[in-house]
Amino acid sequence: QVQLVESGGGLVQTGGSLRLSCAASERTLSRYNVGWFRRPPGKEREFVATITGSGTSTNYAESAKGRFTISRDNAKSTVYLQMNSLKPEDTAVYYCAAGLYYGSHTSAFGYWGQGTQVTVSS
Repeated sequence: QVQLVESGGGLVQTGGSLRLSCAASERTLSRYNVGWFRRPPGKEREFVATITGSGTSTNYAESAKGRFTISRDNAKSTVYLQMNSLKPEDTAVYYCAAGLYYGSHTSAFGYWGQGTQVTVSS
């Protein structure tokens, strides 16, 4: 059982930056691919970014490309999402997820955190 805890959310102005962290209870997090998803107000959960267990491959949603960077430190069992040039439409609850399959669909991930709120003011 992998437990994930997100942190780093908050309120930021348009154009600002935040770095989200996803800390895992599993010391061998390197076994798992990790993804970030978000649920905007009144919308379905959507894919943001994912990274392989080794950290050598990443994939981003079009909305995240060029602004967000996913990275990981397996020694700390932590995955990060650096978010720059934030926009009001980035407002959402952000979730990290871990799984053994590499993909952008929620079904690829078996373990989920509780989420952290990101609010971008205009």
